[in-house]
Amino acid sequence: MIDHPQPSSPPDPSSPDRQAAQLARLEALLLHGEISNLHGVMRWGSNYAALVTITDDELQATAVYKPQRGERPLWDFPDGTLCYREVIAYVISKHLGWYLVPPTVLRDGPHGIGSFQLFIDHNPEINYFALDDQYIEQLRQYAIFDYLVNNADRKGGHLLLAADGKLWGIDHGLTFNTMPKLRTVIWDFAGDCIPEHLLEPVGTLLKQLEVADSPLRCQINPLLSSAEITALIRRTRHLLERKTFPQPGPGPNYPWPPV
Repeated sequence: MIDHPQPSSPPDPSSPDRQAAQLARLEALLLHGEISNLHGVMRWGSNYAALVTITDDELQATAVYKPQRGERPLWDFPDGTLCYREVIAYVISKHLGWYLVPPTVLRDGPHGIGSFQLFIDHNPEINYFALDDQYIEQLRQYAIFDYLVNNADRKGGHLLLAADGKLWGIDHGLTFNTMPKLRTVIWDFAGDCIPEHLLEPVGTLLKQLEVADSPLRCQINPLLSSAEITALIRRTRHLLERKTFPQPGPGPNYPWPPV
């Protein structure tokens, strides 16, 4: 056993098995570790969010805490559900095998139940609009993911670039609505054919979603309405049938502000 807590780090993308093990370990830290410090409110969002320190016998991490009671009421999302959607977005990302969202769990905290997401150390000056062609494969994954989760708020600043070159997506509270809500800055691939290697994980995801008592459904059933789950399944099927990247539809298609 390590005598002193050591800082955690994002999962290593070099090995899927190693990455899965690291994710499981970080989830356990976020879910069961001691919340030893609250660093203050993050002022740039419309909902309450704070940085906290979470520690267990071996690890220490900084996490973004979004308590349910700090959520601003919205006309198009049920009250008190944004923290649930943050967690489900992580779960979907993990089941796709793409690990696009930092480890995120639901637990009780200093201000009540809320989502706790691993804080990603990044350069705040770099966002989607500063990325070049070396990130195309990752951005393709995000274009698919955002359609599946029906992300209504993919701003350029919601993609964080870690030191190892991996992009991490944050702020997924406005997701999984039953109505089409996709608003994103990532329209680079609109209408293009989706490569087969990106469709395969989506097909695997659909098989899990269609089984009412699958491990995936057991995670999301308590947090989404039946109508929202049905809509998620419908979007997944539609993507597999069309095999093309989503295109802008009627209504607003870009978030505001874009960053």
